[in-house]
Amino acid sequence: MWFWTKKLLPSVFFALIFSAVHVSVWTLANRALPLINVKPTVNGFAYSGYRGNQSPLDNQHPSTRELAEDLDLLHKHTDHLRMYSSLDLNEVIPLAARRNMKVIAGAWIDADHGKNAREVAALLEKLQNYNNIDRVIVGNESLLRNDLPVASLVQYLDQVRANTETPVSTAEPWHVWLKHPELVKHVDFIAVHLLPYHEGVPVERAVQYTIDRYNQLLAAYPRKKIVITEVGWPSRGPTIGASVASEVNQARFIREFLGRNALEDLDYYLMEAFDQPWKVSLEGWAGAYWGMYNADRHQKYSLQGAVPPNNRWVAKATWSTVLAFLPLMFIAWRFKHWGLGGVASMAVLFQACITTLVITWNLPGDYYYSFRDFVVLIGLILAIALTSLVLMIYAIEFSEVMFKPQWRRFFKRMTPLPAQDELFVSIHLACYNEPPDMVIATIESLRHLTYSRYEVIVVDNNTKDEAKWKPIEAYMATLPAHFHFYHLPSWPGFKAGALNFALEKTHPDAQVVGVVDADYVVTTDWLSDLVPHFLAPKVAVVQAPQAHRDWEQHFFNRMCNWEFEGFFRIGMHHRHERNALIQHGTMTLIRRQALQDLGGWSEWCICEDTELGLRLLEQDLELRYIDETFGRGLTPANFKALKSQRNRWAFGAMQILKHHMPKLVGTSNLDFSQRYHFLTGWFGWFGEALQLIFTIGSIFWTMAMLLFPKYFSLPVVVMIVPILCFLAIKAILGPLLYRKTMQCGWMDIFGASLASLGLSHAIARGIINGLTHKAGVFVVTAKTKAKLTNWQLIDPIREELLILSLLVLSALVMLYSRGFSNLDAQLWVSMLALQSLPYWSALACQWVSEHK
Repeated sequence: MWFWTKKLLPSVFFALIFSAVHVSVWTLANRALPLINVKPTVNGFAYSGYRGNQSPLDNQHPSTRELAEDLDLLHKHTDHLRMYSSLDLNEVIPLAARRNMKVIAGAWIDADHGKNAREVAALLEKLQNYNNIDRVIVGNESLLRNDLPVASLVQYLDQVRANTETPVSTAEPWHVWLKHPELVKHVDFIAVHLLPYHEGVPVERAVQYTIDRYNQLLAAYPRKKIVITEVGWPSRGPTIGASVASEVNQARFIREFLGRNALEDLDYYLMEAFDQPWKVSLEGWAGAYWGMYNADRHQKYSLQGAVPPNNRWVAKATWSTVLAFLPLMFIAWRFKHWGLGGVASMAVLFQACITTLVITWNLPGDYYYSFRDFVVLIGLILAIALTSLVLMIYAIEFSEVMFKPQWRRFFKRMTPLPAQDELFVSIHLACYNEPPDMVIATIESLRHLTYSRYEVIVVDNNTKDEAKWKPIEAYMATLPAHFHFYHLPSWPGFKAGALNFALEKTHPDAQVVGVVDADYVVTTDWLSDLVPHFLAPKVAVVQAPQAHRDWEQHFFNRMCNWEFEGFFRIGMHHRHERNALIQHGTMTLIRRQALQDLGGWSEWCICEDTELGLRLLEQDLELRYIDETFGRGLTPANFKALKSQRNRWAFGAMQILKHHMPKLVGTSNLDFSQRYHFLTGWFGWFGEALQLIFTIGSIFWTMAMLLFPKYFSLPVVVMIVPILCFLAIKAILGPLLYRKTMQCGWMDIFGASLASLGLSHAIARGIINGLTHKAGVFVVTAKTKAKLTNWQLIDPIREELLILSLLVLSALVMLYSRGFSNLDAQLWVSMLALQSLPYWSALACQWVSEHK
């Protein structure tokens, strides 16, 4: 017991310290802000009594008991209410009378003249029956909505005024009253709405702006009493200009307005008593959040004391801390040999992921969600969960490579064996439709190996053009007897089929099979320094890195070179540490017996090399990686070739994943680390597919917001910010690892990042097609460049250009329609801009590759 306590104590201590820091960050970010204190007395409230699941639009009304509860709650603050309709909530006026509360009765006037007549009749009936109605408002923003002309509204006003001595008016914003001075003659007082939030006024100037607009009306109509029938600020909603909706800003505006009213002595009604979620469909999502109380009748802000930015932050901080605590202990214990930096970096990213998920999960507690919103939220939670998973996979690689003191599995070249002890090696070179000079250069390099016991088998399969394979055949005829050439006019199985043919022709004494691509020039010591590793009986593969030649002089070739180097200097070491290597189809050596025991290369898979490596691992064999260059090939000829290669790899990865899933998750010789790497190693590519789906979804959501603004609104800031942060973190980790592991400058890091981003769409297409299709086509990566027409220059990136055009158009239209100073629109456009980076990168890669 003491042993385990002593072993776990540092992990517990780390988790406690980290959790304390996490809670401190929450506390600092949500410290209560001091605001002026005012008396908890309000002149009056605008009142609609609907609760969270109720709506007049659906004929779902509150009960008499619920209305009575509301009035009891409000009576603590005021004895005045303002109503909007005489056809709904008929019990309110008599319930208010029992509590000695005065009511402004209302008649809702819109374009429906029949309904308007019923509203007016009901209003007149209430005026006859109840003596606690002290004012009447006929129409609420009817002119602002352009429901009817001024003349028609005047008729309704005159009709009501002719039948009552109670003061009558109509309610409109201040600018409507200034625009229609003729309206003033037909009212007994001016009922004005002063809502600076809608006018883009910052909250710190909002109260003064309200008073200024009031005084402007007072100066224009000095003989009319002015009643502010709506004044307030929402706790949630889109940013409009400099107006930011928040709980703190709502409390600040109300307190400062009430404090100013102590001097001004205004007749006002706060907008409003209770949040009304049903208004979202009419007014947009800010319409639901004007209440002093939320829809569940809990007070959102007090009129005294400091106000926290978020009333629910304690619950969120607690849940995110508790949920992360045990995993943080595990991280500190499992990865302690990576050093404090490695553990801390993983802990920070993990806590960020958990906190983001907790905040997202709690959104329904902060906002009123419709069924559509819940569907979107579920999709968002799944997307953030998957993105968090991808990010943590990156974090594990980043933390290990960045901070681990040294690799535990690190192999180097070995001392060559004496000639009489050398293992016989059969080198296989498969080619299809390749330039003969390039292939001959590869064969010539194999001819000069400093190794005695080897053969070379060159298989050209399915090349129709004799000008491409005949020169190779002629050259091979001049070489010694251990160089063999076969031309297969029609042969199945792509490269794997050709390699299986070569395996059949292999010398019976061969113990090791070497595979090299047709464009690789190998060093003379490739076999002599690597084959001795096979003296260890469990070694099945010895893999050298892919490397390139003739790449230094052109930026596109540099981009390709360093983009490849990233995997071989970072990812391969990360996987090799746990014997979970990805085998590659060039510069690889394989134990012949193990290859034959498994039935050779898999012709059903277009990534036959990686698939073979996984099968060998399933046999509990060892794959070794020697990070020294023993051969160099050519970079892809252009961006089209690079895209084709990466698309094939992504497709093949999905073929492998689907085929081997039973052994990856079921019974097999694979250990946990190997399963982890082969299940998660391609999650980065899954992330590309997820990002493509996200991007297309963002385009459609933007279109929906523009075409149907009442039903589709900008996602709240907390829904956008995590996505922006995840994209930013992902963009930062790669360059940091490059600086740590490779001797390349920032310009080359930029080029590699550009190439990686530009390949995103090709990878996403490969992943999606690989998941939805069984068979793929092996496309040889072109290493020589051909002259292209103008259309051929654009054709490789036509899909990227289409998506890029839609993203740019969506961003511009969104900014134009919502305003360039709208914070929510800015954040949304920022996300669209980040989503467009892969497509800008693809355009840049195509341009660079064709301007050599």
